[in-house]
Amino acid sequence: MRGLLLTALGFLVLIALLFFFWPRASKTVLHSRSGMPEPCVDVEFEGIHHVVCTVSLGDDVVALHHEGKDGKPFGSVARFDAAMAAAGKPVLLAMNAGMYHPDLSPVGLYVEEGKELSPLNEGSGKGNFFMKPNGVFLIGRNGEASIVTTEAYATAHPEPLYATQSGPLLVIDGKVNPRFEENGTSRYIRNGIGVLDPHTVVLVISRSPVSFGSFARLFKDRLDCGNALYFDGQISVLSDGSQAIVGGKYPAGPILSVTAKRKP
Repeated sequence: MRGLLLTALGFLVLIALLFFFWPRASKTVLHSRSGMPEPCVDVEFEGIHHVVCTVSLGDDVVALHHEGKDGKPFGSVARFDAAMAAAGKPVLLAMNAGMYHPDLSPVGLYVEEGKELSPLNEGSGKGNFFMKPNGVFLIGRNGEASIVTTEAYATAHPEPLYATQSGPLLVIDGKVNPRFEENGTSRYIRNGIGVLDPHTVVLVISRSPVSFGSFARLFKDRLDCGNALYFDGQISVLSDGSQAIVGGKYPAGPILSVTAKRKP
């Protein structure tokens, strides 16, 4: 009898240990990947892996670029990286940052170093850019980042240091864009940007095709971004300044860069 009791007790202890240590299913898993820049991690959300780069504007500089010294669009993130490296100004990160016409000119508002080079587009049309509400990512002259609707930008008439208009907005004031299906059939490798606070932005690109709904929920539910803006899909690229982390040598209009602030 004593042997049976000991066997039963051992079995119960084994069950308890298995319950405690057995891996639990999780909707979101973080993974570090060697070779990625320091601010970036791999995030698995709803079965899709994404590269998420959290950028502090206190430590780094976020800027927008479109044309090189020759007055022509860089045309791709790869060519932009090469040009910056050749000029002795290598970047930490670079990403396509807005939709463009066949000639690579911005579809909507584009402001670089305080100069408006393309006006706000309040029109309607076909394509993701015109899926309302669309919006603007901007960095003010005070160095603070924000994402606002196109309508709000038109009303406020701000004078930003940098701004790029795109669409649709993924998250608006803490809510997923109501135009999105829960998990629609349109799936692409997508990229976008979210704002955690005026001094912290999050760059995100999916590693595999993802729906708008899932991509938006990543920003809202996992990354806690109150506002997030879609940049593009299918031709999305994120680089570390020398090679692509995700994507290839796709065409690009506006390009967002992250560089380290110079030490005084």
